[in-house]
Amino acid sequence: MSSQSAASVSRELSAHVREEIDHWIEKFPEGRQKSAVIAALHAVQHENHGHITKDNISAVADYLDIEPIEVWEVATFYSIFETEPVGRHCVAVCTNVSCWLRGANEIVEHIEKKYSVSLGGSTADGKMYLKREEECLAACNNAPMMMVDHVYHENLTIEKVDEILDALGKDGKH
Repeated sequence: MSSQSAASVSRELSAHVREEIDHWIEKFPEGRQKSAVIAALHAVQHENHGHITKDNISAVADYLDIEPIEVWEVATFYSIFETEPVGRHCVAVCTNVSCWLRGANEIVEHIEKKYSVSLGGSTADGKMYLKREEECLAACNNAPMMMVDHVYHENLTIEKVDEILDALGKDGKH
């Protein structure tokens, strides 16, 4: 990476994000830094209040010394990444068969009604984003479940959901 490019990246990627990316780059063989794209996008999205911008894409591409289109392809392929502004806290309720059979649809309806948000939308205060339906979050044995800011919450009840969502931002964890 040229010194001019490195200086530009330093302004766009925080020290924390660069440290996270470097941690993942070390896990792959030399010259395979592209393998750290998903981890880089996770770190950038978390720091950028839940979404990834075109500038973030360029900064990650520069840092990994790959083409921006290679980063964009990953960012737009996986449902875990958002390329438009969304609410600060990402809530994804699994609605696949195991969760559905154990009440996931009622949980989604409850969240929509109580928090005045629709699937694929954010609350008016920008606090929460309710992702479009998630087909499977791979926790079928503890259905129903949801993921909030990449943290799994399993064996849900309406009461547990309210406890989790009402606490967003209050304890410094979310």
